[in-house]
Amino acid sequence: MDICVVGLGRAGLPLAVRCASKGHLVTGADTAPEVVAAVAAGRPPFAGEADLAELLAEVVADGRLRATTDTAAAAAGAAAIVITAPLPTDEDGEPDFSVLDAVTDAVAGGLRRAALVSYETALPVGTVRGRFARRLEAGSGLVAGRDFALVFSPERVRAGRVLADLRCNPKLVGGIDEGSTEQGAEFYRAVLDFDPRPDLERPNGVWPLDSAEAAEFARLAGSTYRDVNIALANQFARYADRVGVDLARVIEACNSQPSSHLHRPGIAVGGHRVPVHPRLYLWNDPHATVVRAAREANEAVPAYAVGLLEGALGPLAGVGVGVLGAAYRGGVRRTARSGVFPLVEALRAAGARPYVSDPLYGPEELAALGLPADEGKPVSALVVQADHPEYRELGSVDHPAVRVLLDGRGVTDPARWEGVRRIVLGGGGV
Repeated sequence: MDICVVGLGRAGLPLAVRCASKGHLVTGADTAPEVVAAVAAGRPPFAGEADLAELLAEVVADGRLRATTDTAAAAAGAAAIVITAPLPTDEDGEPDFSVLDAVTDAVAGGLRRAALVSYETALPVGTVRGRFARRLEAGSGLVAGRDFALVFSPERVRAGRVLADLRCNPKLVGGIDEGSTEQGAEFYRAVLDFDPRPDLERPNGVWPLDSAEAAEFARLAGSTYRDVNIALANQFARYADRVGVDLARVIEACNSQPSSHLHRPGIAVGGHRVPVHPRLYLWNDPHATVVRAAREANEAVPAYAVGLLEGALGPLAGVGVGVLGAAYRGGVRRTARSGVFPLVEALRAAGARPYVSDPLYGPEELAALGLPADEGKPVSALVVQADHPEYRELGSVDHPAVRVLLDGRGVTDPARWEGVRRIVLGGGGV
C-alpha cells in the first residue's frame, strides 16, 4: 500500500524504513529541507541508530522510500498516514500544539476517503478525538469514523534501538470508533513483524485497545510509572544517605521478590519522554498529587547532589568541578532535558566553576549547547552525570587532582578510585 509518514525524526524515519522494507511504497514528509535531502540520498540525518543506515540506503535505492517537504501532497496518495511530528512542551509541561496543528491541517488538505490517520506522538488524553478529529474534518470535508479511520498508536521505542523495539514491544492501537481500531490494527499487522515474547500473557503483536483515549492514556501511564518509581528510589537514596545504608544492596534484596520492581536512583531524569509525559498527564489531571510530587522530587536531585559535594569539600566558591556527561543517557548522543543543565546551574549557584566533557560531544558542540566545555584545567571534584560505559574504566590515575568523586549513576569502579572520596547517591555516604 501507499503510506505517508509525517516526521522523519528518530521515531518516524525507522518506522518509514520498516514499512518500506516490508514492500510498501512510503513517502516521508518533513518540514526540514536538510532532513529530506539526507533521506532522499539514503543517508540518516542523525547518527547512533542501530541498523538504520544500511536499511535506509537499501529501501531508497529500491525506490520504496522517498522524501518530500510537501506533506499535503504526500498524504494525498496515501492509504495510511502516520504522524510522528513532535509535541513541544515548555519547562512546566505546557504543550505547544502549533507544529501538530499545522501538520494536521496539511494532512487534511490531502486526505482521501477510506484512508487511515494514525497519531504516534505522545498526547494529553482526549487530544485525537477532541482536537485533531475536528481539524481533519474541517480541512478535508470528510467525517472521522465514517469517511476515514482515525487512531492513536503510541511509539514505544528508545533512541539507539528503535528498529529492535519495533519488533520487541506490542503495538498498541486505539481508535475513535470500533471500525477505526480494526483498520488501524490491520495496518500495523501489515507493516510490522514481532519477536516472540514468552514473558507476555498473550502473544506479542498488535494489541487493540478500547478507544483512542485508552491508547493515549497507556502511553502516558507507562512513562509516568517510571518517573514515579525513580522518584521513590531517589527519596530512598536520601534516607539511605542519612542512615548510612547502601541502597543498591537494599534494591537488589527487594527485587529478588518477583512482585518488587524498584528502579535505581539517579542524578537526573532526562529525555523526551519520562520527564515530559507526567506533565502531559497532569495537564488533564492536575489533582494527581503523587505524579506531581514525583516530578518535583526528581527535579530536585541535581541540587541535592551539589549539596552532597559541598558536604564533602566545603564551600564550592571558586572550586573547579568536572561534570562527566552531557547526554541524558549513557551511550546516546542526545541532550533533551538532560540533567547536565540543572546540574551546571546548581554548581554555578554554589559558586563552583563547572566544566563539562562527554565522549560523544566535542568542545565546540558543548559550547553551542550553552555548556562550559572542559578546558583541561585541574579540577578538585568530578560528578558523573551520564552513565557512559567509558566512565567505568576511569580512575584516580586519570584525574590525579580530584579529591571527591560524586557518582550520580553508580557506574564507577571503587577499586579505581583509591585515595579519592567516592560518593554514590544512596550509597550511605560511601
